[in-house]
Amino acid sequence: MLTRPGWLVLAGAVGSFFVGRLFGLVELYLLGASLVVLVALGVARVLLTRLRLEVGRQVTPRRVHAGQPARVELTVTNRSDRPTPVLRLHDPVTGTQGATVLLAPVAEGLIVRSAYRLPTERRGIVGIGPLGVVLTDPFGLATVRAQAAPRSELTVLPRIHDVIPPPVAGGDEPLAGLRQVALATSAGDDFSALREYVVGDDLRRVHWPSSARHGDLLIRQDEIHWQGRTTVVLDTRVHTHRGESFEIAVSAAASLVSAAWKRRDLLRLVTTAGFDSGVVGGAAHVEQLLEVLATVAPAQPGSLRGLMESVHRGGSASVVVLVGSVGARELLSVLSLGAAVGSAVVVATAPGAGQRPGTTGVDTRANHPDILLLDDRPFAPTWNTAMLTKRARRSRPRGIGR
Repeated sequence: MLTRPGWLVLAGAVGSFFVGRLFGLVELYLLGASLVVLVALGVARVLLTRLRLEVGRQVTPRRVHAGQPARVELTVTNRSDRPTPVLRLHDPVTGTQGATVLLAPVAEGLIVRSAYRLPTERRGIVGIGPLGVVLTDPFGLATVRAQAAPRSELTVLPRIHDVIPPPVAGGDEPLAGLRQVALATSAGDDFSALREYVVGDDLRRVHWPSSARHGDLLIRQDEIHWQGRTTVVLDTRVHTHRGESFEIAVSAAASLVSAAWKRRDLLRLVTTAGFDSGVVGGAAHVEQLLEVLATVAPAQPGSLRGLMESVHRGGSASVVVLVGSVGARELLSVLSLGAAVGSAVVVATAPGAGQRPGTTGVDTRANHPDILLLDDRPFAPTWNTAMLTKRARRSRPRGIGR
């Protein structure tokens, strides 16, 4: 109820009464009484003021990637028949001291608008509110707060970089076990082959001109489109990450998921903390994966090898493993398990990965074309360079350079 100045004035009043009684000074009694009356008037002012406000809050947009702008727009409508006093709107915001907006007196029936920006430098959930309207007396001695809007949230997704999609696994299944049959056009010519009719075939698939020429019923056989799988493995073990290496790994995972989806791959995201999305496809599922990455946090040690074995049982896929600071032996082990699934690349985001124990030199076993040691280099250009080199190496005719 009382503000800090209000408590100080009240303490001054008590002190004036005490000193006035000690020395018999009537003036100090009067001063103390005046101060008490001043505080009482301030309290009465805030308690008797009746506000009829309609306050709206809109977060725009509700989901952004790290670094993108987001703002809160406030709308205040005075439904009373008299102007409001000076109002202070305070909105708590996660990670900050909150946002404070001062409004001059709002006339009756008037609508005023204000806005402030939200912090989006780091991924995560930004809590907003509950919004409070703070009314203070003219002397700043007493205050009262009323809730005007409930709590809202802004989801800050990981920062996404423009990267090349992971290499396609050589053993990708058609649609990863799902078939998308291309429907024939009305002209009946959109098919890849013809085959003889089998009892149970849909007669609407009969290609009548070819059937008339051959004397037997022929069925249009549509082309089955191939679709790749991409599996992103995120090492969340807290002891393997240093400094910003975990954030780099999360941003890399989001970038790879986005790039693979642009290629229309089926996606799977797994972490050493136990999360497994399963094989998913579609824009809604991709958004869910990004939301998971927005809130993922370093966890207690898990089994990376056990996780890779479960990935191995999931079928053919292009696997990208994002780890922190691990030794060359574990890097090669993870790469071997990933390569058994299809195509595999291991990216170490923490400085010191692949080093010999007790030294600062990189173990020669970690010098593998499918192991990327960032060593403080930015992920996107390092990844893109490695993928272009890998692509060029695959397309080079055998015998050249020997």
